[in-house]
Amino acid sequence: MRILVLGGTRFAGRHFVDSAVQRGHEVTLFNRGVSEQGDIPGVEQLHGDRDGGLEPIEGRDWDAVVDMSGFVPRLVRHSAELLAGHAGRYLFVSSISAYADGMPPGFAEDASLAMLEDPSIEEITGETYGGLKALCEREVERTFPDGALIIRPGLIVGPRDPTDRFTYWVRRVAHGGEVLAPGSPDRPVQVIDARDLATWMLRMIEGRETGVYHATGPEVPLSMGEILETCRTVSGSDAAFTWVDERFLLDARVEPWSELPLWLPEAEAAGAMQADVSRAVRHGLTFRHLAETVRDTDAWDLSRPQADPLKAGLDGAREADLLARWRASTPPA
Repeated sequence: MRILVLGGTRFAGRHFVDSAVQRGHEVTLFNRGVSEQGDIPGVEQLHGDRDGGLEPIEGRDWDAVVDMSGFVPRLVRHSAELLAGHAGRYLFVSSISAYADGMPPGFAEDASLAMLEDPSIEEITGETYGGLKALCEREVERTFPDGALIIRPGLIVGPRDPTDRFTYWVRRVAHGGEVLAPGSPDRPVQVIDARDLATWMLRMIEGRETGVYHATGPEVPLSMGEILETCRTVSGSDAAFTWVDERFLLDARVEPWSELPLWLPEAEAAGAMQADVSRAVRHGLTFRHLAETVRDTDAWDLSRPQADPLKAGLDGAREADLLARWRASTPPA
């Protein structure tokens, strides 16, 4: 197959490209040539800009388009309209964040989507990201009514993760000692290894599938406690987890998701980490063992300069201060 990838040089996109090349597909990348520049063996590179610089892909034909870099509806519309009639499928990578707030546990793909008060806004923030993704989906479905494939991943993890959200826990637990853990160890968490996501998306394209699918996991329920215990088992560290009450963390102005990745306060996001993934599983989505993801993430992280601060997570001094204050506020058992 001839596959055009919009973006594709980083993380899940790069894993997708690697998988497609290994399976013998003809892959073309279109991007600005900024992120992780360099030749990828067997891959054609076209450089341009989605905002007024689409000429390099104009007039060419592909069997499928994979949009890894669509965040602004206007720009997604321009790309989709240019490629309409020149591609059989348009796979758009959206997000679980495209849903409205307050989703119940087990919500499916037909749940209500986020809506922006001003649909013309293009600034990407924590408040607008989900609504913008939902509007991008509509542009793809409008332009490719019979060929739209919408994938809504949850938290993507594993090697090459530029956000460090999962990597924070892998590294922190490996370092050992007392580890501040948020809320309850039983709190549900959903993640997907970028490599599992990439290979499944490729199979969906090969199968000429369309429709909307959640892409997160695993298939069976996973808890925060299981993630941290797996990190400890894989690393063999002496980490000891101190589970700190959510109210204490919020009062201390700890930022969910950024300072303590994978943590969303229960009162604000009860079902956000409990999406129904059964439709994707019926269509072939599979999940590797969490221990493999942890092990490979650790190996990749160790290949990077360890002195560089992570982009997410508590720094050591902040964590120690919070733990001391938590102990002081908690009566002895």
